[in-house]
Amino acid sequence: MSADIRPARITDLDALSSIENAVFETDRLSRRSFRRLLKSGTVSLIVATRQDAPAGYALVLYRKGGRTARLYSLAIAPAYRSFGYGRLLLDAAEKAASARGYRALRLEVREDNGRAIELYDRAGYRRRERVPDYYQDGAAALRFEKSLGEQSDT
Repeated sequence: MSADIRPARITDLDALSSIENAVFETDRLSRRSFRRLLKSGTVSLIVATRQDAPAGYALVLYRKGGRTARLYSLAIAPAYRSFGYGRLLLDAAEKAASARGYRALRLEVREDNGRAIELYDRAGYRRRERVPDYYQDGAAALRFEKSLGEQSDT
């Protein structure tokens, strides 16, 4: 099942909020936060769509003067898991960061999220450290990073 990748629009707010609430139990972005992010010049908010309806998103944050961008969130609506949308969005996030001149992409993922960890491992991300008590519910995170000069064939 193919998807189109495009920048998020203000008309995607309801879908983005719905995806966020379906995927995450804690540490959720609010509709208001998505609205603010859409207006920000220091983020890339990218959606994967099916028939122009968002099926998932990736949010990349940029620090002015920095060399490493941060993949803040990547979420796929439950109905669209296992179609490769996570990898499509991860690739789009990497391209967006690279196009802005960033040399690396960093992210944190819940230590118990095996599916996401496998995605990042396959995409060439390197585990940097374990961060205890990172999430709102006390769960630990694993921090990953990838040089945007590296390209993975998987």
